[in-house]
Amino acid sequence: MKSTKAIIEKTKKFGANNYDPTEVVFSEAEGVWVTDPEGNKYIDMLSAYSAVSHGHKHPRIIEAAKKQMEKVTLTSRAFHNDVLGDFYELLAELTDKNMILPMNTGAEAVETAIKCARKWGMEVKGVEDGNQEIIACNGNFHGRTTAIVSMSSEEAYKKGYGPLNPGFKLIDYGSIDQLEKAITPNTVAFIMEPIQGEGGIIVPPEGFMKKAAAICKENQVLLIADEVQTGFARTGKMFASMWEEVSPDMYVLGKALGGGVFPVSAVAADKSILGVFTPGSHGSTFGGNPLGCAIAVEAMKVMKEDNYVEMAQEKGTYFMSELRKLKNPHIVEVRGKGLLIGLAFDHPAAPYCDALKEEGVLAHETHETVIRFAPPIVITKEEIDWAMERIKKVINQI
Repeated sequence: MKSTKAIIEKTKKFGANNYDPTEVVFSEAEGVWVTDPEGNKYIDMLSAYSAVSHGHKHPRIIEAAKKQMEKVTLTSRAFHNDVLGDFYELLAELTDKNMILPMNTGAEAVETAIKCARKWGMEVKGVEDGNQEIIACNGNFHGRTTAIVSMSSEEAYKKGYGPLNPGFKLIDYGSIDQLEKAITPNTVAFIMEPIQGEGGIIVPPEGFMKKAAAICKENQVLLIADEVQTGFARTGKMFASMWEEVSPDMYVLGKALGGGVFPVSAVAADKSILGVFTPGSHGSTFGGNPLGCAIAVEAMKVMKEDNYVEMAQEKGTYFMSELRKLKNPHIVEVRGKGLLIGLAFDHPAAPYCDALKEEGVLAHETHETVIRFAPPIVITKEEIDWAMERIKKVINQI
């Protein structure tokens, strides 16, 4: 068997240098636990940025994938398959929307939402084509495509990729005054994350999303909720927008929708919005493929039947209460909802993550000074306690 060192050396030799991962290799995984080639076990406190909410190798999802792989895996959208309709129906039920457009990655789903909003703005709102404006928030992370980085506030995401796409405005996350001032007759959409994940697990002021929804409705502006990371029970609600009883005009969904097995994403909205697409106006060869749909259907069924919403809320409350007992003068706060948790410091968090890895706990810093804890929702209280023993040791000593 290849060693961790050999695997990393080969990866670095042939791979583009667009990531700087922690030097640990996953060779096997199950539940919340991963094992490296040498047999060392680690607890996964990142769950692939919330994509592995069901835990690694969930038996029901793996079985659904195997069954579908033995039947048909890909048709392209040139033909029908017998799973796509079931996927549509179940996701429509969860989101309370009546139309679904399937894609593969979160970034593709965000791109779809951007195109939909612009087309809707022209055809329904009457904005002249080319003048459509979309408002986003400082600190956002919606993906890596050229259109998406054009609405980023992070220079590192944009440098060298010009010319950037026009048509985007930025406001401070959580500022209702700035949102109201930014809206013009050409504004077609406001896109936001209910909680900013990459931005540092930032929870907006209470009531912000609800007020934003009302302002958007008054001004015939679509509210787009990017729930790629916060969706599917991660925050203790099926969708984080529900914390403020908001039903956005469009949901952008991904990550956990694929059950930690396969990339599946989608935009959910009503026909009055997604109906602007006509045959040939948008598409994806792999979007809505039968393998991805079968996996996503089972992933959604598991979430509902095993009550992932309650699990995330209960375990997140316990985990945050334990984190708040840590004694380190550099801790600024513990924040988040459900099992999307940020431990914020007044100095870089990377040294803590490096030390945690040596103790068998895998977490990752975000926005430089924040450790993101987002374990699989299936984590048990005993596993949280196991991790907390090591977190206390590291955080209280450094």
